[in-house]
Amino acid sequence: MPMRLTSGGPLRDVIARAVEEYNAKRGGEAHAEIVAVRGDKVYVKVSGHFCFTCGVNEWVNDVKYMLEEQGLEAELVRIIEPEDPEEPWRIAVFRVRPRASGRTAEAVAAQG
Repeated sequence: MPMRLTSGGPLRDVIARAVEEYNAKRGGEAHAEIVAVRGDKVYVKVSGHFCFTCGVNEWVNDVKYMLEEQGLEAELVRIIEPEDPEEPWRIAVFRVRPRASGRTAEAVAAQG
């Protein structure tokens, strides 16, 4: 039986690995942290020294790619922005689930 995304468990571990990978690759410029996991949605805060002319949302999209590299399907459903657009953070809301390969959450978590 496939596992649902909960506040803990195998999928939470996969998401944590994706965030660790993001921080390892982007640590000098940006930092990601899991803010919340609610149902199939994950809230990830991205903060750092954004290049506003290059597109702040590119930092958010990189989190999506890291989730996908860990074997998840990740859909960016919303970006929560601060009142002051110059503030150096965004919260990305992703809908995530194991990739449609028939693998369970345990199998995705066991890959890494």
